[in-house]
Amino acid sequence: MENLSPIQVLAPLRAGEAVKPELRHAPGRLALADTIAIVDIGSNSVRLVVYEMLARAPSQVFNEKEMAGLGRQVATTGRLAGDAIEKAIQALVRFRILCEAMHVGELRVIATAAARYAENGPDFIARAEEAIGQPIELISGGREAILSGLGVISGFDSPNGVVGDLGGGSLELISVKNGAVGKGASVPLGGLALLDRSKGSIRAAEKIVKDELDKLPQLAAMKGRDFFAVGGTWRALATLHQRRASYPLNVMHGYTIPPKDAVDFVKLVERADASVLDAIDSVSSARRPLLAYGALVLDELIKRGKPRNIIISAQGVREGLLHEQLSPEEQTADPLLQAARDYNLLRARDPRHAADLIAWTGGILETAGLAQDEPSGRLIETVCLLSDIGWRAHPDYRGEQSMNVIAHAYFTGIDHLGRAFLAMTIFHRYAGLKASSPAAEGLKTLLPPALLARAVLIAAIFRVAYLLSAGMAGILPRIPATCVDNRLLLRFPEDLASLASERVEGRLKQLAKLLGRDFEIGRL
Repeated sequence: MENLSPIQVLAPLRAGEAVKPELRHAPGRLALADTIAIVDIGSNSVRLVVYEMLARAPSQVFNEKEMAGLGRQVATTGRLAGDAIEKAIQALVRFRILCEAMHVGELRVIATAAARYAENGPDFIARAEEAIGQPIELISGGREAILSGLGVISGFDSPNGVVGDLGGGSLELISVKNGAVGKGASVPLGGLALLDRSKGSIRAAEKIVKDELDKLPQLAAMKGRDFFAVGGTWRALATLHQRRASYPLNVMHGYTIPPKDAVDFVKLVERADASVLDAIDSVSSARRPLLAYGALVLDELIKRGKPRNIIISAQGVREGLLHEQLSPEEQTADPLLQAARDYNLLRARDPRHAADLIAWTGGILETAGLAQDEPSGRLIETVCLLSDIGWRAHPDYRGEQSMNVIAHAYFTGIDHLGRAFLAMTIFHRYAGLKASSPAAEGLKTLLPPALLARAVLIAAIFRVAYLLSAGMAGILPRIPATCVDNRLLLRFPEDLASLASERVEGRLKQLAKLLGRDFEIGRL
């Protein structure tokens, strides 16, 4: 069988795309198209994110920020502070050097509320363009809302609700449904702006928030739908909520909080209750003064909007910029499956084996009458694509390591329930069907018993499949496995009959027991 490199395997899928010669063989990189970088000059931070390529599920190559605090005094003075300007300019010079070192193919730079509202904003933009060496797009509040909405659309599976992006200078609200955004609104309710306008008084800030939110028709669109919370301050609040609840999956994207829990929690944060802030070291010092203001805004949004759930989004304006550059066909592609295909390409011994495994697993489930049960077909396909990512690790640690990689991977288009299913399936695929560990026990608490049982069943299928094929393509299609009446049948062609070892028989017996059947090994 021809030994194809990862580049050769995927090349037909990316035909016509430019490839940098110096990056073609970069370890751990797809290296199939130019990298793209976005610099986001916000009211609180100036951030550089470099993405591996423009794609439906782009991986971050580099992520760095400087907490410049540009919006610190704009609400009361009307101007960007001099020291904040200098910090931002220094960061931009540094980011330009880093982009050059990384051979970034495309660099886009945007500026938001602070530069938008400040009277010396144009002077700052001129200096900033010289520092970064690129033109800067000063985006309006309406465009910022649209980009935040597109970022959420790019990061979730068919999101339906209202997106709220809380920055340092402003709050943007916009409805999302069926892959499209509605009309957005922007109000000066960012954490730094509130701190400034209220002169540090939570009581004064509360009145400001109520007055501003009274103007927004977008709140009515939130009732009974999900509220997608975007922005560093709300992510910091969610981090504290996770720590306080001893939540077993330390991932922000897709973290869901019921409204009642959120209201009770943010009220504690508003009062700066010590029991809530015991994990304060997990929040950057520059964000800590803004937590109470972020909590106040979220509290008022929940009271007025009455959403079904609060869902944290790690994707916003920057990912929205990428999403709008994709073709309509690429925009509707599944980001979870694309990310899993990339992992398969980069980490599997033979990336072509995944297609065999998808068909082989599907055949067993279908003939067993389980194909329509949870989890969904896309999760089954995803877990097949991720099934061989741990082979380089020591055999004793493949299960634990692969579980952690999958649980904390930069996946989008999946909720925490789905993450736990993927992680537990691959844990048992490597570690054994009865294996356990403290981390695995924590993830199990996120899965209902039926879904956990299905994870173990899929793992049992994989344990038979990999013993037969050694992870190489072309073997499984020749050894069909099907359920007929009360039996699980595994049949071999003559030239592969020697693969029917005692270990194969033992694992097949385990699988048949989980399916509630006897097993039989025969010839084609």
